[in-house]
Amino acid sequence: MAQENIVKVKSFDFAVKTVKLAYLIQKEKKEFDLTRQIIRSSTSISANLEESMGGQSEKYFLHKVSISYKEARETEYWLRLMLAVGLITKEQ
Repeated sequence: MAQENIVKVKSFDFAVKTVKLAYLIQKEKKEFDLTRQIIRSSTSISANLEESMGGQSEKYFLHKVSISYKEARETEYWLRLMLAVGLITKEQ
């Protein structure tokens, strides 16, 4: 049996949780600008990792993984900002 790719699984789960959080904020707080940003960046992490696994070269793979890393850093920024302005709590 093939071993499951933990990075692939965790990045997808993170995207799902982040999208659900964003939808909750949109519904409860009617905030759409920051939530659109976090949906875009958080889903891009796993999308680029997924695409990297189908790459035809090591250079392409590394390029897509690098993009995923940058998107993860951006997502972390949006989460910090949302926390700082009171849209989310640390528990969320």
